Amino acid sequence: MLKDCQTVWANCLRVIKANIGEQSFRTWFEPIVPVQLHHNVLIIQVPSQFFYEWLEEHYVDVLKKSIYQELGHEGRLEYSIVVDQGNGQSKPRTVNIPTSRKAAYPAPGNNSATQVAASAQTASARNVAAAASAPANPDTLRNPFEAAKGIDRNYLKSQLNHTYSFENYIEGDCNRLARSAGLAVANKPGTTSFNPLMIYGGVGLGKTHLVQAIGNHVKATTPDKFVLYVSAEKFTNQFIESLRSNAVQDFANFYLLVDTLILDDVQFLSGKDKTQEMFFHIFNHLHQAGRQIVMTSDRPPRDLNGLEDRLLSRFKWGLTADLQSPDFETRMAIIQNKMQQDGIDIPPQVVEYLAHSVNTNVRELEGVLISLVAQSSLNRREIDLEMAKQALRHIIEEVEAEVNLDFIQKTVAEYFSIPVDLLKAKTRKKEVVTARQVAMYFAKEHTSHSLKSIGHNFGGRDHSTVIHSVQTVSDLIDSDKSFRSTIAELRKKFAGK
Repeated sequence: MLKDCQTVWANCLRVIKANIGEQSFRTWFEPIVPVQLHHNVLIIQVPSQFFYEWLEEHYVDVLKKSIYQELGHEGRLEYSIVVDQGNGQSKPRTVNIPTSRKAAYPAPGNNSATQVAASAQTASARNVAAAASAPANPDTLRNPFEAAKGIDRNYLKSQLNHTYSFENYIEGDCNRLARSAGLAVANKPGTTSFNPLMIYGGVGLGKTHLVQAIGNHVKATTPDKFVLYVSAEKFTNQFIESLRSNAVQDFANFYLLVDTLILDDVQFLSGKDKTQEMFFHIFNHLHQAGRQIVMTSDRPPRDLNGLEDRLLSRFKWGLTADLQSPDFETRMAIIQNKMQQDGIDIPPQVVEYLAHSVNTNVRELEGVLISLVAQSSLNRREIDLEMAKQALRHIIEEVEAEVNLDFIQKTVAEYFSIPVDLLKAKTRKKEVVTARQVAMYFAKEHTSHSLKSIGHNFGGRDHSTVIHSVQTVSDLIDSDKSFRSTIAELRKKFAGK
């Protein structure tokens, strides 16, 4: 009795269902449609290239097992991938791709596995590139940001805060590289070498402001492009919900619509293997299609423990730029810009006092300014230096208790069991040199001091010595597990401040 494609696939599904979970079966196998059986080749249709890649990466073994059981060890599987033509045509075309040769099941006592592998070699990179991802019908596609079904690409919300712009993002030595790279990306998204663009830095240094400024600029200059800002936490929660509601394909297809994707706080993906897996595939598709990817993190990629190496390696394809604590001049400019924006009038000596006193981050600085204005309004009193000192004494004391050079030097010296004065001495003893380099490393990481100022506070050393020290510590973190643990222990001491 001759078999047809529906019968063969139905029998394959029984084998597959017995070997995987119910949720996975509903998500990844129920949408598949058998389209043709030609000799010993079964062709199945899948909704997109993303869908095909997921099957090949996660279920190729069970697929081949089912095919071999149903068609024998000469049986083969090919995918018919629906591809949107992108020119307004409603009828999709298909691209057939043989199953991959990895994990082929050898037939007992014969050489048929070689035949499967040989057939798979026809799946060239050109064919995969041609099979551009095809979202499902926009009328039925679920938007993870909204409850209703149906998507009109022209009216998708970017989730951006329109108040963030390059005009009100104050440039200084602390952020010049990141801001310049961000502006370059905003002017030519997806076409510069800064793809992906990774911005990292501590809390309150302006990461979110900068990346949303990029998004707002792209949206303003190319309104036909879909720009999307999303936190890694929200992305994760949406993915979990898509699993729960059997809508993973809608979730993936939605994100494949994006022209410029901005993912905030990527460190939140650490340890979430399935979410990383999904983001990996989305990242690949967007990058290959020339779409722009922008990310932020609270630490450099090398310190993102819990993220897969293949993701970290992709983060390094573009540019990684850090944000540091603003220097005095930048803090002055930030306060003046905030005054202008909010119509606040503060005497110059008060502005200078605030800029000197609050040297941690932009958020603290703006918070202190808002508090001062609020107290002035409530007390019906003009702002002057005396009033500022009195009103903000508790806040300033808290801020000044944050990590500073003295605290860093004392903490590092205590950890290495050496007198703190030796960090500033001329001695070249190995243990002292190491401690000094570590202290300089944390000084650059946790304070707003310039390289020249850091060197001056370590016995009058020049900025090149500081650069060398920071680089030496960074290299040792990458190469020496024991040293990496030392830095981690010290970092906890500073994080607690």
